[in-house]
Amino acid sequence: MKRAFILAAAATAALTLAACQKTDQAANPADPGTTNDAVNTAQDATSAAVGATSAATVGQVSTDAFVTNAAISDMYEIQAGEIAQKKGQSAAVKAFGKMMVADHTALSNEMKSLVAAAGKTLPTGLDERRKGLIDNLNAANPAEFDQVYLSQQDAAHSEALTLMQGYADDGEDAGLKAAAAKAVPRIQGHLDQVRKLQAAPPAPARK
Repeated sequence: MKRAFILAAAATAALTLAACQKTDQAANPADPGTTNDAVNTAQDATSAAVGATSAATVGQVSTDAFVTNAAISDMYEIQAGEIAQKKGQSAAVKAFGKMMVADHTALSNEMKSLVAAAGKTLPTGLDERRKGLIDNLNAANPAEFDQVYLSQQDAAHSEALTLMQGYADDGEDAGLKAAAAKAVPRIQGHLDQVRKLQAAPPAPARK
């Protein structure tokens, strides 16, 4: 477990560096837009590594950490889904974004009473890592948006699946453990759908 925390710290440092590089390049109008696209892609990849490491450890370590990460995951999915409905280039991506808003709003609502019963406090906003993902979605070129969104969704649902399964197996609070176990098949279904969309590019959205 100590090694996992070291990896998480290293990945977080890399994510911070990527963000700084993006800021420096954005301040220089001479840099082509493709440079920022590449930095955003690298930042998303680093975020996925941080998330995977975190999800594999926090559920077993702390109910507080589980609650925080599960709630922020839902908030990110809702915001990302709203963006996908506006910027998605295919009908399937727009529809998936709409489903993410509905499903993760429902998951979030289902958790609220259980979190209160466990004596825990929900976060009120995204963490810096998920804010960076949302920024990159908003900044994505229209032609690249579906690919960026689906790549983020693959990583986000893999992370959420690990988090939920970990707490379902080893969590301390009975109510939250049951909710996590109930969420696992729904999140697995989302991940399966994302990978189908990635494997078979959908038809263009209607204008």
